[in-house]
Amino acid sequence: MPVDHAPAADTRAAPDRACGVRPERVPLARPADAAHALARDGAVLLTGAEATADALVVAAATVLGARLRELYPLRERTSRDGGPVRLHADSLDLVVDIGGVPTRRRHPDEDHVLVQCLAPAPSGGASFVLDACRFVDQLAAEDPALHTFLTGVDVDLYGGWAGLRGLPARPRVARHVEFTRSGRRVVRRTEGAVPLHRDPDAERVRAWLARLEARVLAAEERLPRFTPAAGEILLLDNYRCWHGRDPHAGERSVRILTLRTTDAR
Repeated sequence: MPVDHAPAADTRAAPDRACGVRPERVPLARPADAAHALARDGAVLLTGAEATADALVVAAATVLGARLRELYPLRERTSRDGGPVRLHADSLDLVVDIGGVPTRRRHPDEDHVLVQCLAPAPSGGASFVLDACRFVDQLAAEDPALHTFLTGVDVDLYGGWAGLRGLPARPRVARHVEFTRSGRRVVRRTEGAVPLHRDPDAERVRAWLARLEARVLAAEERLPRFTPAAGEILLLDNYRCWHGRDPHAGERSVRILTLRTTDAR
């Protein structure tokens, strides 16, 4: 669906704290309660896990159970005096060659992500989560032209990362908001999104992407913050929620697991 006009400056208020999610803390020993909180809020903070590599896999199996389809390799990240991590949904189309066999390490349709705190930062580094479905629904009323762009215009989701090793050369064409065949809504957020190659409306698409960026940054400032303790696991519906964290001083470490369930594309 084409956007009929170029975006003008938007002076209306950013989506408010109603889009923010403060995940409920639920013991991993109560998987039914954790699954309920995840379905209700799009995010849950699991307590009672050890800070080990096995913990993420066990947590995924415990809460998501037989819905699990495919797990991707664990990633451990340590940052020192780190800058902010902006709101995003985990997503990457990453394939590597292992012994002559193409092997997938990330998937563009990962529908859940688990982030375990290994060592919280001594200062700063608070996390935040936004319900992107509510954010988009609010845009439909507050900024309908931007909503039309998100639901009606194709972009190249990873074109801004074309030089990344392992990323397929062919464009990943999609809209920011789509639906699975079962009717599940997918709301994407990636800093790699660019206009399609030779798109005659490329400049207008860049302007819409910039307008989305401004709305997201404004909403980010208003979100409630929370700080996971060592061992706690943030489990997110990656189709519904975006997440990020504040800058921090000192060293901070997390371990990340992304996956697809039987509900994923």
